[in-house]
Amino acid sequence: MAPTRATPDIECLVIGAGVVGLAIARALARAGREVIVADAADGIGQGISARNSEVIHAGIYYPRDSLKAQFCVEGKNALYRFCSEFNVPHSNCGKIIVATGNEQSDVLTGIAARAARNGVDGLQRLSNDDLRALEPALAGTGGLLSPSTGIIDSHAFMLALQGDMEAHGGTLALVSPILSGRAKNGTIEVDIGGDTSARLSARAVVNCTGLHAPGLVRRFEPLEHFRAPQAWFAKGSYFSLARRAPFSRLIYPVPEPGGLGVHLTLDMGGRARFGPDVEWLQARSPEEIDYRVDPERAQKFYSAIRRYWPELRDNELTPDYSGVRPKIVPQGEPDADFTILDHAAHGLPGLIGLYGIESPGLTASLAIADHVEQMVATIL
Repeated sequence: MAPTRATPDIECLVIGAGVVGLAIARALARAGREVIVADAADGIGQGISARNSEVIHAGIYYPRDSLKAQFCVEGKNALYRFCSEFNVPHSNCGKIIVATGNEQSDVLTGIAARAARNGVDGLQRLSNDDLRALEPALAGTGGLLSPSTGIIDSHAFMLALQGDMEAHGGTLALVSPILSGRAKNGTIEVDIGGDTSARLSARAVVNCTGLHAPGLVRRFEPLEHFRAPQAWFAKGSYFSLARRAPFSRLIYPVPEPGGLGVHLTLDMGGRARFGPDVEWLQARSPEEIDYRVDPERAQKFYSAIRRYWPELRDNELTPDYSGVRPKIVPQGEPDADFTILDHAAHGLPGLIGLYGIESPGLTASLAIADHVEQMVATIL
């Protein structure tokens, strides 16, 4: 005789109202699912989503056939369409990857080849003269132009995701931290804290809490034969420019281990920011992270930036903000791919977990959402 399945309070519970969680909740709502997206904060996008470069990435750097490569290219195209449909402020401004020495020419060739394998179209090789013609203030021996790279108002994007989710019947629950969860009669029962504690059961639970995801999953039971990923935290600090930058495109150096180097990005108002750098933290949990930007880190920024913009003057950089990458591998290890695990991997029916969703998570969010929605469909 088949075990009895209880009737859940809700079909789907999405934990985490950042850009990825909101995109997943929207996809589920548009698929006709009953969904609540819960977050411990008092507003949407208060975690990683509030501390990123707001770049729409092309999909250039990621290993072939990785989820990062697949979802970045798919997500970029979907994101531009979404922005047009929902009037989200964005700009398809393009970016230049600049080589600052002849020894980096082969690196550019490798980057272009990887981009082509990933399905990134339109990359253009640039000579020194080409660089000067496009960006007269830029110094370099050559480069790559990525015309599909852009920038977005990430908060406006999240508001649009929330609005479309709610228009299709989804619900947002703020100040609702998830304390624990357990399997119960074919559902997952979770305990919710906040001003009014509650207990809620769902057929499918999606853990997309960014920095908190590895710690949160350990509060669910039973997780038979499942080892939760270890959380590692790589901080990136940003500095803003005290004047308007003489660039109309994003400027990136060739990549460095752990990140994409100290690059120049622009916001929708044209303000220039430099960063992020890479600082591996000793914090044992997200609660221990110090987001203050150390002004002393600017010294390394000056030397890195002047390789491609020698006209940067002293004392022009101001500490701005920082973010932390939710790594699931330690310093010195190759970057991990997005890790999206289903209920079978967790050993807990109905549980889906997203781990290590760092850059290009914002760009990839709509593609990730479609993927998770299909996973949820196999549960329900």
